Amino acid sequence: MISRVSHVTYFVLDQDRAKEFYTGKLGFEVRTDVTMGGDFEGAGQGFRWLTVGPPDQPGFEVVLADCAMGHDERTAGQIRELVAKGALGAGVLGTPDCRKAYEELSARGVVFVQEPAVRPYGIEAVLRDDSGNWFSLTQRTE
Repeated sequence: MISRVSHVTYFVLDQDRAKEFYTGKLGFEVRTDVTMGGDFEGAGQGFRWLTVGPPDQPGFEVVLADCAMGHDERTAGQIRELVAKGALGAGVLGTPDCRKAYEELSARGVVFVQEPAVRPYGIEAVLRDDSGNWFSLTQRTE
């Protein structure tokens, strides 16, 4: 049976910018960065497989996918619009100290749409990546 989640996918507007954001600002590591050629089954004109992940979680990868990956151009355009609006790509990033992470990430240029606040489940701040995907930065409290 299923034993774990290994990958999640976020559509991004520019893979190079996203790679810089996730590694340079969030501190993730590049796990895979390869281009599959047009001869790759199902790739059509080819695509770039770019994954990153938190250093302390080596078995988990975030796929930073071009909006065109696996889609026709009309659908890719619709996905781009939704990503830019922040309508796709919600996630939760865990931290042991939300306020400290907020200060450090803000200093690196990460844009927050909500400062740290106490919630029933912990302390949370909300940020957006360079494409428009938003994330809850959460410190669990018990």
